[in-house]
Amino acid sequence: MATPYRVLVVDDESSMRELLEIVLGNDGYDVSTAASVEAALKLLENQTFDVVLTDLRMGSDRDAGMKLLSWLNENMPVTPSIMMTAYGSVETAIDAMKRGAADYIMKPFKNDEVRILIQRAIEQSRLKRENIALRKEQAKRGSLENIIGKSRAIEELREMIRRVADLPSTVAIHGESGTGKELVARGIHQLSGRASKPFVAVNCGGFPENLLESELFGHKKGSFTGAYEDKEGLFVVADGGSLFLDEIGEMPMALQVKLLRVLDNSIIVPVGGTSGRKVDVRIISATNRDLARMAQEGNFREDLYYRLNVIPITVTPLRERPDDIILLVRHFVSQHAKKMGRGDVRVSPEVETTLQGYPWPGNVRELTNLLERAVALCQGDTIELGDLPKNVREYVNKPGEEVKELPKGGLDLENYVAEIETSLIKQALQNARYSQKRAADLLGLTARSLRYRLKKYGLAEDE
Repeated sequence: MATPYRVLVVDDESSMRELLEIVLGNDGYDVSTAASVEAALKLLENQTFDVVLTDLRMGSDRDAGMKLLSWLNENMPVTPSIMMTAYGSVETAIDAMKRGAADYIMKPFKNDEVRILIQRAIEQSRLKRENIALRKEQAKRGSLENIIGKSRAIEELREMIRRVADLPSTVAIHGESGTGKELVARGIHQLSGRASKPFVAVNCGGFPENLLESELFGHKKGSFTGAYEDKEGLFVVADGGSLFLDEIGEMPMALQVKLLRVLDNSIIVPVGGTSGRKVDVRIISATNRDLARMAQEGNFREDLYYRLNVIPITVTPLRERPDDIILLVRHFVSQHAKKMGRGDVRVSPEVETTLQGYPWPGNVRELTNLLERAVALCQGDTIELGDLPKNVREYVNKPGEEVKELPKGGLDLENYVAEIETSLIKQALQNARYSQKRAADLLGLTARSLRYRLKKYGLAEDE
């Protein structure tokens, strides 16, 4: 048997409480009553109700119902409330709605009128609760589904996102172009308590200085040529949510000062404005540049760098997590095929092997663009080597001709091995962006062994 919906009736008139208790009780509702706001609060603090029906004036307090609405809106925003009054006006109705009332009814009313309002309020509440539950479930499960991979680096990245999501601190995402820094920022936002509020992304390198300032902070009419009307900036749009500042290293120095001020006091002043507005925005920034070095060289404000970099997150480049490549390939091929209406499209084993061996200087962005092209151009339902770009198809991951048999005239083994080792070391250094530690890891060597070989083959000076 289904549990009946619970209704709380708050009214200082005993006749009204008794009437509603009988009428709603006959309809199957579990009705509780209170003669004052104080009595209602005691019930609300210990019990759960599906709807609250409250009078406006109780005793000598002409605003009692409004006070109860404000309390409900702050403490139980999902619980719908209906205002009743014999002293109604348009202004009173508007005020009640502003304080969170789901509806408004004038006394005296017909029983069917209040029945309809309660049914409507309960249905709206049910939908709201289901929506909240769905968002929470999606936040727990789905917000990190697009961060694809099984490598240790990706697992650590997901765990870091979960740990920092609900913190108020600024987050700085570091990584090469195309690694998916915005995806990480969105994951942080969607797992946070701000998920129901806006996520606003802006590319700081995509605007001239004067336009970027207006885009972020807004402007007043007439503040510059072309400012024909007031405009709210992205800080206001993102109020309550998250603002993602991509390519933060491109932000001009003058704007860095203004951003630092907002981080300190949470007040934004539009271009041409004289008064500020307080906003509640979490800043997430991203860059593919070395901000620490830029700050040391005077090309980025050091104080702003430390304010943005409270929680740094580094996204590992694709070439350093080859275990993720095939998962990404299959995901993107499926995604692009569905978008193009191609049905199921597969990738040949030769193509998978080739893609795993390619160093991906453009990272995940390069991979998805390449696969979109391959899905569009492939004939049939399988992507073959011929569907890949020439530079990828012809990429050589082997240093040279493999010697399967000893030549009749023999060979210089030391020179042959030296040639192979030299070629592989050069490739490893290039793929690791000349980080000797990462190159050693790629070759399965210790850093000391790599340094020995660099010196042995005369590569230390070259590199």
